[in-house]
Amino acid sequence: MNQITIWHNPRCSKSREALSILEENDCEKEVVQYLQTNPSKEQIKNILKMLGLKPRELMRIKEDIYKELHLKDETDDEKLIEAMAKNPKLIERPVIIKGDKAIIGRPTSIVAEFIKD
Repeated sequence: MNQITIWHNPRCSKSREALSILEENDCEKEVVQYLQTNPSKEQIKNILKMLGLKPRELMRIKEDIYKELHLKDETDDEKLIEAMAKNPKLIERPVIIKGDKAIIGRPTSIVAEFIKD
C-alpha cells in the first residue's frame, strides 16, 4: 500500500475522524499539520491538480480571513493560491493524498474507500 499523507488540523473533528480511519486501517502515513507548516504555492498547485479542482473549490469560504481578504471578488487563481499559502486556515480539510491522487475527506466515509483503491 502507498504511504498516505494527510493535511491534518487536530482541532477539526472531520480531520480527527479521517486520521482515525487511517490508523484503524494500519496505513503507513505522514501527518502534516499544515497550519503549523504552511504548504507552499507549488504544493497547493500540486494538490489542486490531484484533486481536479480550481483554487476556490479548495477554500473554506466561511472563514473570517476569507471575508477580511475580500477573496469573494478575486478572480485571479494565482492570488487565491497565494492567499492559501499565506493563510492555510483557508484550505479545506482534511486533504488525503495517496500516490498521485488526493481527496478532501468530507464526508469522512469516503476516506476508507479511497485508501483501499
